[in-house]
Amino acid sequence: MDTFEIGDKVVYPNHGVGIIEKISNRLVAGKFERFYLLRICSNDILVMVPTANAGDVGLRKIVERRDVEQLLSFLGSNQFFTQKDWKDRFKENSEKMRSGSIFHVAEVFKNLVYLSRVKPLSFREKRMLDRARFLLISELSTVMNQAELEIEDRIEKAVSKACSKVPVA
Repeated sequence: MDTFEIGDKVVYPNHGVGIIEKISNRLVAGKFERFYLLRICSNDILVMVPTANAGDVGLRKIVERRDVEQLLSFLGSNQFFTQKDWKDRFKENSEKMRSGSIFHVAEVFKNLVYLSRVKPLSFREKRMLDRARFLLISELSTVMNQAELEIEDRIEKAVSKACSKVPVA
């Protein structure tokens, strides 16, 4: 299990990049528990995560720079995994989003972009697509130290390339 230090840039699933500001002990139900206090960069919200649960909630360090190229090439490849039934697809995508893995988020993003070119997305899937786009952009721009617009441009180009290779049903 990862342990984090003050100042570490981490990802909190579904919320994006945060910075560990403090590690403190709090008295909870009669015993002391250690907490990470992290500030979510996008909205300045403070979140307390018990250190014992950090792994369970999917808290992780931001990806390495070398993972970014792999991620972009995945976005540009013509591999798509979509469930036919929207309820199954939504459930599967929700699980992937909660996993905290940037690669799972990228998969959801790519599949929903592809799907949106084939047919209109439901309201919930549109929201999920926006959330996935936000999570990808915020983490990659932090890792690469580049403007969010540049990163957005790169991921959109990669996915457009991927979508153009697949015949529309």
